[in-house]
Amino acid sequence: MKTTLLKINSRNPELEKINLVSKAIICGKLVAFPTETVYGLGANAFDQKAISQIFKVKGRPQDNPLIVHIFDISQVEQLAKVFPQSAQRLIKEFWPGPLTIVLKKKKIVPKIVTAGLDSVAIRMPENKIALKLIKQSKVPIVAPSANLSGKPSPTKARHVIDDIFGKVDYIIDGGNCKIGIESTVIDFTSKVPTILRPGYITKEDIEKVIGKVEISKSKSKTAPKAPGMKYKHYSPKAKVLLISKNKIKLEIKKQLENKEKIAIITFNNKIENKDLVFSKDYNQLIDYSKNLFSDFRFADKKKASAIIVQEVPDQKFGHSIMNRLKKAAGS
Repeated sequence: MKTTLLKINSRNPELEKINLVSKAIICGKLVAFPTETVYGLGANAFDQKAISQIFKVKGRPQDNPLIVHIFDISQVEQLAKVFPQSAQRLIKEFWPGPLTIVLKKKKIVPKIVTAGLDSVAIRMPENKIALKLIKQSKVPIVAPSANLSGKPSPTKARHVIDDIFGKVDYIIDGGNCKIGIESTVIDFTSKVPTILRPGYITKEDIEKVIGKVEISKSKSKTAPKAPGMKYKHYSPKAKVLLISKNKIKLEIKKQLENKEKIAIITFNNKIENKDLVFSKDYNQLIDYSKNLFSDFRFADKKKASAIIVQEVPDQKFGHSIMNRLKKAAGS
């Protein structure tokens, strides 16, 4: 397949370019595009044939539901049977933004989107390219991360090119993603709103708006209600070792003695060692998150056999980052 790479201005997207890719969406083509979280692989949310191609391109399990992206709140009622007041209050606060809500779906939403579940995950991204693309396409767009299933999520167009060039119709280069981990997913089909996947918008942020929410602890083998719940995710080829701050140096010594090629990622703990493939240290959680998957991919390019990753404080946004680190480490 011929893939067209299209550079679009992230601050002022060129309408003629947006119209070109929106026509592709309408015609059943696949378009990779940036959001504020990660790059998504988009298709018309009502086109089952195009959606099936997403699963094929990514190698994604069919029981892993997709998120439907919209550009206007009015579209929620097109997709969902029930729109609780608590959900409305939450999206008024955080949309457009890195928040996905799960609601009871209408029949118009194809079963392939929801993995056969009676619920649908919906989000309005905070990215000008994404919003204009959805608006001009005149249909909601399903968009899982634009990578091969299980690999680190793409936060740059280069990552998308490395994974799926030649397998999709268009890849939009809209620059780097500003958050770097996927959206928070909250389920409003349960008795108490439940966070299925943590993200940039934290439990504390949500509870300030709607009161008490729960965090899902389910490890059910049945179809998950949201992406990122069931399978190993975000993993580079190198093994990921999640280590506490006070054990980092000891682990580096151990791995180097075992002749491993080591990369390290730390948080407020700069370590210099000439024998490392590379060493990255971050002072802010947002810098840690937006560079994490890119660092994983860079470690693979440098042929690191292991990546030692320092734990971050497991609270608020740090909890969301730890969720991704544990998934990458297979824990």
